[in-house]
Amino acid sequence: MTERQPGTPGQGLLVLISGPSGSGKGTVCGLLIKNCPDLNLRLSVSATTRPPRPGEVNGRDYFFMSRREFEKLAAEGGFLEWAPIYGNLYGTPAGPVREALGRGENVILEIDVQGGLQVKELFPDAVLIFLIPPSREALRRRLSGRGTDSPDEIEKRMLWVDTELGYMSRYDYILVNDRLEETVSRVRCILEAERSRARRFRLPGGWINPGNGN
Repeated sequence: MTERQPGTPGQGLLVLISGPSGSGKGTVCGLLIKNCPDLNLRLSVSATTRPPRPGEVNGRDYFFMSRREFEKLAAEGGFLEWAPIYGNLYGTPAGPVREALGRGENVILEIDVQGGLQVKELFPDAVLIFLIPPSREALRRRLSGRGTDSPDEIEKRMLWVDTELGYMSRYDYILVNDRLEETVSRVRCILEAERSRARRFRLPGGWINPGNGN
């Protein structure tokens, strides 16, 4: 059976949200799923070789793997994308994403810029959204305020920001995440508009599709 690509009627929408560490990607994704049930969004859980942070749960926040487990799955083609980031490996397991899209669910990925562009090559119709904090100083405050990273880790993340910002022009939408509720509302508007594009729209019951000759 031929796999339908996102963007065809009956196939779910694939949404990628990227941005620097501390830009609020995870919070925005969580609020979209919690507060917008009508969007039928499913969060894709990434895999990583980094150790869990306090409060993180395996299978909910990430699939935490040893480097050997991760590399074995990568060699078997088990990831849509994967990349080394800050000394650890991160990737998107392929099976759950493809299965959810095939069921007509809309899948949202919280993903780094390298991975986002890799997935875009596989799914050209995916919607790419890039989040940035209002300023570099605000980003540093957010990273420090999380209390989960050492000063050295924070510096590594800050040094990587300019590289990440260099990919912004390859994304479909760029949002400044200053006020969280406003950002969530703007993402929701983007997704509602994307779902209504002609190439994705399905006529409701009772209507005849003029393209089928009826």
